[in-house]
Amino acid sequence: MQKLLSLLLLASGSLVAQQRPNIIYIMSDDHDADAISAYNKTLISTPNIDRLAREGMMFKKAFVGNSICGPARATLLTGQHSHKNGMKDNRTRFDSSKTTLPKLISTAGYQSAIIGKWHLVSYPAGFDYWKILPGQGLYYNPRMINMKGDTTVINGYATDVITDEAINWLDNRDKQKPFLLLLHHKAPHRNFVPKLKWLEVFSKKTFPEPATLFADMKQHGQAWQRQRMSILHDMTLGIDLKIDPFYLSQLKGLKLDSGDIRSYNAIMNRIPETERKKIKEIYAERGKQLLAIWGNDSLVLKAKYQWYMQDFMACVASVDENVGRILDYLDKNNLSNNTAVIYTADQGFYLGENGWFDKRWMYDVSMQSPLLVRWPEKIKPGSITTSMAQNIDFAPTILDIAGVPPPDWMHGISLKPLLTGKQKSLPRKNLYYHYYEYPIDHYVVPHLGIRSERYKLIYFYTINEWELYDLKTDPQEQKNLINSPVHRKTLSNMKNELLKLRNQYDDHEPAGELH
Repeated sequence: MQKLLSLLLLASGSLVAQQRPNIIYIMSDDHDADAISAYNKTLISTPNIDRLAREGMMFKKAFVGNSICGPARATLLTGQHSHKNGMKDNRTRFDSSKTTLPKLISTAGYQSAIIGKWHLVSYPAGFDYWKILPGQGLYYNPRMINMKGDTTVINGYATDVITDEAINWLDNRDKQKPFLLLLHHKAPHRNFVPKLKWLEVFSKKTFPEPATLFADMKQHGQAWQRQRMSILHDMTLGIDLKIDPFYLSQLKGLKLDSGDIRSYNAIMNRIPETERKKIKEIYAERGKQLLAIWGNDSLVLKAKYQWYMQDFMACVASVDENVGRILDYLDKNNLSNNTAVIYTADQGFYLGENGWFDKRWMYDVSMQSPLLVRWPEKIKPGSITTSMAQNIDFAPTILDIAGVPPPDWMHGISLKPLLTGKQKSLPRKNLYYHYYEYPIDHYVVPHLGIRSERYKLIYFYTINEWELYDLKTDPQEQKNLINSPVHRKTLSNMKNELLKLRNQYDDHEPAGELH
C-alpha cells in the first residue's frame, strides 16, 4: 500500500510539473524587426517567425537598454541595465557568480539550458546544460564548447547546428520537469556568410533603398560625424561582402590588407567544397560589377547596399527556417500547447538608414528589437501591442510565466499581465538607455538618454552634445530640436525625467548633474 501511495504521489508530482509551462526563448543576433515580414513585408518573407505573430502577440515597441551584443545578453540573465549587471561592453567578463535567471527558475523545479551564442567571456553558470559558441562563433563548421570545457568542431551550418543541438537536448531532457531553453543564434551577425541555397535566392533580389541612404553627416552633430559605420566607407569589400581579392587588386587606389586576404580565405575554406565554387561565382560577379562602377561613390554605395542586404537577408532566411524546425518539433511532440515561445534579437540593426550598418545608437533603428510571444490559451492569437517594453523585462517575464516572483532588484517588470490581457499597457512612461563602448568598434560616442511615447532625449556626455527628437513628426530622427524655442518646455521636462530615471536605476556615470 505504501509503495502504491508513493507511486501515485510521484505521478501526481510529474503531472503538476508538466502543467507548468515550458519556455523557449529564441534570440538571434542583430536581427532587425524590418527583416521580419510580420513587421515589414517589403524586404523578406519569414513565414515561421510570422507564425508566432499570427498565433501570439507582436510587440511594436520593444527596445533594449544598450544596443550591443554582450550587454544585451547580460540584461537577459539579470533583468538589469548594464551599469548594475557589470556588462557595459563586449570586452568585459560577466560575473557568473551573480544571481541570474537560470538560478532563480531552478527554485521552481525547472531544468534550464543555453545553446548557441553566449558572448559573455566567462562560462555559463546555473544552467543544467550548456553548449556555446566561443566568442562570435563561425558560420560554417562552428566550434562549440561543452560543459567539460572541451571545444569541438561540428560540421554544418551554424544556424542548423545550433538548432540540431537544441533539439537533441529537448529529446534527452528530464521529461518529468518543465524546462527553460535559451536558443541563441549567431545569425545574422556580420561577417555574413549565408548558406548557398539562400544566397542563390537573395543574390537575385533588388531591395528598396531607405530614404536616408545618402544622408549628409555634416548636417548633424559631432557624434554623427565621428561614427565609422558607413556602408560606403567602412563596410569592407573583402570580408563583409566577400569580393574575391583578385578583383579587389584591380581597383585603383585600393590598398589590399594582407590580414583581410587571410580572413577572406579562412572564411571560404570553411565552406564545403561542393558549395564553395558556386558561392565564389556569385561573389566574382559582384567583383565584375564593382570594377565597372569603381570611382563613382554614389553607384558604389548603391551596389554595396544591395550586396549587404542580399547576404543579411539570406542569413535571416536560415534563422526563419530553423525557427520552423523548433515549432514543428513542439507540434510533433505534443508540447505546443504548454510551451511559451519567445522570439527576439539582442538589438536592432541598421539596414542602410543614414547610410549605416551596425547598431549601438539610441535611435530607434538600433534601440528597437523584434519581440514576438506565443503562449497558447494564454495569449489571444494575432494580438498586437504598442506598449513600450524593454529587454530588462525579459527575465521578470520568464520568471512570472514560470510562477517565480521576480526579485525587487531587477529593473524590469513582467510582461505577463500584458500578454494575458489583464493589462492593456505597462505602468512605465519612459525607457532608459546607456551606451558605453568607445572608440572601437565603430566610434559611436558614449551616450545616455530617455525615450517617452513621443519624445527622445539623448546626451553624448563625453562631448557635451544634446539631441531632442519628436518621434511623432520625425520618426526617422533626422531633425534635432535641442535649440527649438517651441520645445523648451518639453526639453526641460525630458531632462527632469532623465535625472529621475537615472537616480531610480542608481546610475552614476557621468557624475553630477546633466546640464
